[in-house]
Amino acid sequence: MIILATFKIALRALRRNTLRTLLTMLGIIIGVGAVIAVVSIGSGAKAQVEAQIASMGQNVIMILSGNVSRGGFRMGFGTAGTLTREDFEAIRKELPDISGISPEVWASAQIAVGNQNTSTSVRGVGVDYLDIRSWRLTSGANFTEADVRNGSKVALIGKTTADLLFGDEDPVGKIIRIKNAPFTIVGLLAAKGMSGPGYDQDDIIFVPYTSAMTRLVGPGQTTFRSLTAQAATAKLVPTVQNEITNLLRQRHRIGPEREDDFLVRTQQEISEMATATSKIMTWLLGSVAAVSLLVGGIGIMNIMLVSVTERTREIGIRMAVGARGRDILLQFLTEAVVLSVLGGCLGIFIGVLSSRVLPRVLSSLGVVTLVSPTSIVVAFLFSAVIGIFFGFYPARKASQLDPIESLRYE
Repeated sequence: MIILATFKIALRALRRNTLRTLLTMLGIIIGVGAVIAVVSIGSGAKAQVEAQIASMGQNVIMILSGNVSRGGFRMGFGTAGTLTREDFEAIRKELPDISGISPEVWASAQIAVGNQNTSTSVRGVGVDYLDIRSWRLTSGANFTEADVRNGSKVALIGKTTADLLFGDEDPVGKIIRIKNAPFTIVGLLAAKGMSGPGYDQDDIIFVPYTSAMTRLVGPGQTTFRSLTAQAATAKLVPTVQNEITNLLRQRHRIGPEREDDFLVRTQQEISEMATATSKIMTWLLGSVAAVSLLVGGIGIMNIMLVSVTERTREIGIRMAVGARGRDILLQFLTEAVVLSVLGGCLGIFIGVLSSRVLPRVLSSLGVVTLVSPTSIVVAFLFSAVIGIFFGFYPARKASQLDPIESLRYE
């Protein structure tokens, strides 16, 4: 009952100077809103990256070639082909814990059908690639091992590329020209959608890696820049990673003191690396936004000190009629908490609203937001803590005023 009465008195006191109350809450409103908006952008970016990694498939392990040094300069992974066909065959035949493995050969080429043409990404892959990536076909069928062995001119076409070249027609059975070489479309890939800002996963064509190496990249191409493998189960991923590393070190005759000329990364590691930057930026921007919460707290302390000075006579009268020091402390502390909590609620509203508006305003940048309930709860609790922390000193000062001196105050 006492707390309810104190709360009513606090609201009445804040209503006396509505404009001053709103201006005092402004720092808290901006701080809470900014923190929620920034965290939602970071969470959206993280979710976007995780969705992109998840689209790779399940239990995926990437094997990248390269990491060689030339002229004293380290070239980096993927810049030199150190993975051979023999390495690919050895991994496939000697490691029973993998359920599939596929080379990847990348090329960019002009695709033509009649008077229609477009430039797209062409990727040479193995038979297992679609299973590894969990990529369905809406019509047609995957190319076969015989197609890979013979370097057949067959292709799987992505939804976006098919729409550009054939419109609403079923492309299966049609012939397209890739770098003037005729390829027969044997399958239409199901749509996967966008992956990252501006990257369309469906604007692609898959061909057997043997065809890509001889007809698209060049007959001199004998190595792969990367291999994509899949462990039989999630528990076997670390085991398969170690088995691949040991096998390739043995095949490449790499001594104990020498660095690998390849890199083996699991799907989890790729996800963690990809989201590391967004986590750092989210924490950095969130910390900057949180500074305004501290500024808002200082504003609350300042106004409460002014309020104590203005209401010194009122405090003296209350003490004269029986109010104790802790009653005065509770009253002014309640006012400070009400200020910060109301500001926090308005800040939450603005932060959530900003998170909804930002993707539309920044749609060209591919910004995606995801409002986290945790960030809302933390922001609300933090605003309440700020009210208690910064409101305690003015409240304590009010509770320690001398009643007689307070009554004499003009």
